[in-house]
Amino acid sequence: MVSSMARPLKAARFGVRFLDVSGEVREEPLGLAARTRFERVAPVRRFPSFRGQRNFSGSWWSATLGELVGFESWLERDQVMWLDFDPAVVGFSSQPFWLTWWDGGRERKHAPDFFARLTGGAGVVIDVRPDDRIGEHDARIFALTREACDEAGWDYRRVGALEPVLAANLRWLAGYRHPRCLNPAYADRVLDRFARPAALLEGSREVGDPIAVLPTVFHLLWSGQLLTDLGAEPLAGSTLIVRGEQG
Repeated sequence: MVSSMARPLKAARFGVRFLDVSGEVREEPLGLAARTRFERVAPVRRFPSFRGQRNFSGSWWSATLGELVGFESWLERDQVMWLDFDPAVVGFSSQPFWLTWWDGGRERKHAPDFFARLTGGAGVVIDVRPDDRIGEHDARIFALTREACDEAGWDYRRVGALEPVLAANLRWLAGYRHPRCLNPAYADRVLDRFARPAALLEGSREVGDPIAVLPTVFHLLWSGQLLTDLGAEPLAGSTLIVRGEQG
């Protein structure tokens, strides 16, 4: 069902079409809609899965949100993972709205892949596409999306693949992102031990049996309470880690 506010936006340069909290479709000029909390909206597109599908869609359980977020490819899955890990991101959503505009008397539209809200309140619109897969039409769509974001006061990012080492380390730590992986019996002792930089395995052994302690160490690395350079090299027993400001 389309609300009474949904109508052609010929008078505005850009508009947005999205689902409000009641599930109603709303359409507004971009200047008005920019105040909407798009990090909380439902996706305007579905994430289908079927036999013979060339891309891999699915859902990611977000530790930031405590709920599932959809993605349409492994590349998008890694970006969801990064948004979930990034301490600057306090909320995000996938396929948050249709950006609409008029071209040659016809309505055109584009659904950005993600919307993120940062700690300072800034909004970020994100499209996921590697450099080698951007044709002339895509480049124009992304340029128009950037123009719309400038108008709305949002940042715009067109991103590709994560750096391989960073992606591999995040995938490992993501396996420990759920709060159940944090053992309160070890957490304070782990943070105390790594108040000074120490090797991951050696420091864990000083707290207790590594089999029992390491899930807590990995969870604290995911949550930013322990720190290391995740883009430098694959995580190993010799990786130096230290307590962060949040720890």
